Amino acid sequence: HVQLVESGGGLVQPGGSLKLSCAVSGYTVSRDCMAWFRQAPGKEREGVAAIFTGGGATLYADSVKGRFTISEDNAKNTVYLQMNSLKPEDTAMYYCAAGLVRGSCLRGEYNHWGQGTQVTVS
Repeated sequence: HVQLVESGGGLVQPGGSLKLSCAVSGYTVSRDCMAWFRQAPGKEREGVAAIFTGGGATLYADSVKGRFTISEDNAKNTVYLQMNSLKPEDTAMYYCAAGLVRGSCLRGEYNHWGQGTQVTVS
């Protein structure tokens, strides 16, 4: 049974930082894409950051480039999203995803999703 559990969301002031974690169980993330998506009320879900695990290559949406950093800890089977210089427009539910089915790491279709963690910048 594959399970992705996000944590680390919360309320932060503009300019602040948060670090999200995505702990993966029942699935070994190795040489595969993992990604963070977000969805704000009334908006479509968008890919924020992606990483090719084991290789370290990363991709970022233009809106977060230079502010967000995705990383992995293979020993813990966990992927992180460090978010700095947060803006009100970063407010959304953030989801991690694993098991790319088709498409690109950042915008493709994934098999496994977490339940989400809320990030509010205000």
